[in-house]
Amino acid sequence: MRLLIDMDGVIADFEGEFLRRWKTGHPEKEFVPLDERKGFYVREQYPSEYSEFVQEIYHSPGFYQNLPPIPGALEALTEIKNSLNNVFLCTSPMLPKYENCVLEKFHWVYEHLGADWVNNIILTRDKTIVKGDILIDDKPDVKGSSDPEWEHVIYDQPYNRNIKEKRRLTWRNWKEVLNI
Repeated sequence: MRLLIDMDGVIADFEGEFLRRWKTGHPEKEFVPLDERKGFYVREQYPSEYSEFVQEIYHSPGFYQNLPPIPGALEALTEIKNSLNNVFLCTSPMLPKYENCVLEKFHWVYEHLGADWVNNIILTRDKTIVKGDILIDDKPDVKGSSDPEWEHVIYDQPYNRNIKEKRRLTWRNWKEVLNI
């Protein structure tokens, strides 16, 4: 089995770090708690007049490198890698300003998972062209230029709970969902 695992929102806590930085940098502005999010893109959850502030946070140096791991993710990945030969991190860069994001994702993997995992990073804007059996991703609808050959297993987040027709995974139930 070839397993593809997304990074942001699945193993790295993008939402938690965004909210922490929002509250610190803009304490006078309202924020959207994660459990009240209704869409995948954080920038779409805030008023348009906040767009520049929102993007400033996730494009800033150090944002991706300093994302905390999602609880249970690192332990699960270690176990998964010991059980399966073909495990890859399949992640997309944040555009249009990708300069910090791309390098910092590699640093994050090296710091949290080790040098062996760096060789297993697939960085692409189109996950549908990547070969695999399962893609674990928090994005409700992964689209691209091809019909993917992988099954999309949803990593559970408040903003994707409207998706009912796909298997749903957390780092507490991953063994049962993946049958490992």
